Amino acid sequence: MPEIVLEAEAGRPLGSPASRRLRAEGKIPGIVYGHGAEPVPVAVVGRDLRIALSGSAGANALLSLRAGGKTYLAIARELQRHPVSGTVTHIDFQIVRRDEIVAADVPVTLVGEAVEVHHGDGLVDQQLFALPVRARPADIPTHVEVDISALTIGTVIRVGDLVLQDGVTVDLDADVPLVSGVPPRVQAVEGAEGASAESGAAGGPSAEGGSSGSAAQQEG
Repeated sequence: MPEIVLEAEAGRPLGSPASRRLRAEGKIPGIVYGHGAEPVPVAVVGRDLRIALSGSAGANALLSLRAGGKTYLAIARELQRHPVSGTVTHIDFQIVRRDEIVAADVPVTLVGEAVEVHHGDGLVDQQLFALPVRARPADIPTHVEVDISALTIGTVIRVGDLVLQDGVTVDLDADVPLVSGVPPRVQAVEGAEGASAESGAAGGPSAEGGSSGSAAQQEG
């Protein structure tokens, strides 16, 4: 994975008022840290950051961050977003080395068509949409594909079933479910209603009997 060049301004003013001014100018405040280096406050142009993180690697893009006359090999971390607009309001950049193992979350992509599930009017239930992986920065996959072609109703694809590229491991137990084929929900609802109806029918005569007994006692 080649790194993406991203320019940053080092030595930005600190504090909430200064950060608000930066955002008003279309810039995003951030910090560069890691490997014992003194944290460096930076600011990046919002548009440049969106372009850098919108490639195939997404938020796990390996960045060549240029700030204050220095170049840092880094990965974007801790993207804070506005609760309403969803825009990035602050970002941390973690300094990494090419030969070290780092953690990252990568999206899970379903491929193929679960023909047997769909023919049985079942549903494909995806439990995990991102996987926590560990790999060297350049080996972090852009996504993890899960082939659901052989999925049937009642079967489950688990983490242990994944085939990952060399040097990539998953920080989850092998038996954690990723995707399953589930029965049609309509049948499940109808089954519940049928059971309720049978229960009501079973309780009907006894209720009537109880009512008759009560009336007889009153007449007596």
